[in-house]
Amino acid sequence: MDLNSRSGRQLRWLITITIWTFILAVLLSIVTQTLFHGIPSILLAIFILLIIVVTGILFDMIGIAATAADEVPLLAKAAKKTLGAREALYLVRNADRFSNFCNDVVGDIAGIVSGVLSALLVIRLLGSGYAEQNPVISIVATGIISAITVGGKAIGKTVAINHSTEIILFFAKVLTKIEAVLPGKIFFGRALPRKRK
Repeated sequence: MDLNSRSGRQLRWLITITIWTFILAVLLSIVTQTLFHGIPSILLAIFILLIIVVTGILFDMIGIAATAADEVPLLAKAAKKTLGAREALYLVRNADRFSNFCNDVVGDIAGIVSGVLSALLVIRLLGSGYAEQNPVISIVATGIISAITVGGKAIGKTVAINHSTEIILFFAKVLTKIEAVLPGKIFFGRALPRKRK
């Protein structure tokens, strides 16, 4: 199969995203579980768990915004050389891959990791003896985390659909500013067309 053909590029993308998903999931799991086990405070452990949940919600929202955003206002902003407009336009034009990364890679990994951390939190509560004295706590904790995740994603989807262009432009500006201080062009690099002189 010719890797430069459309089907070849799709196959290459599928292989790349699968490998990156595995690497990111393993790294994120190691880091979060190490932090989680190393923190004596249950409140701080809950805070880490909430950060993971919120990260999943935000990336889910950004991925939906990319698919729902309108190119016309971004083209107008790019013509006025608004910071991040060209990059936002690139993300919208590649929404299938970008939303796949945001929703399916980051969003799903965050969901899986938050599930594991929730289980570890319940185990920690059981180990401390607190959950044995209050068995409802572990059940309620799991319910709360699930409700925050599902409810947060539902709210995020509504916001993303109603303010898609603004969200994707803001995110592109953030990536552009990060890329400006990092060595190399890690986000957009050669993907963007050169500016005309």
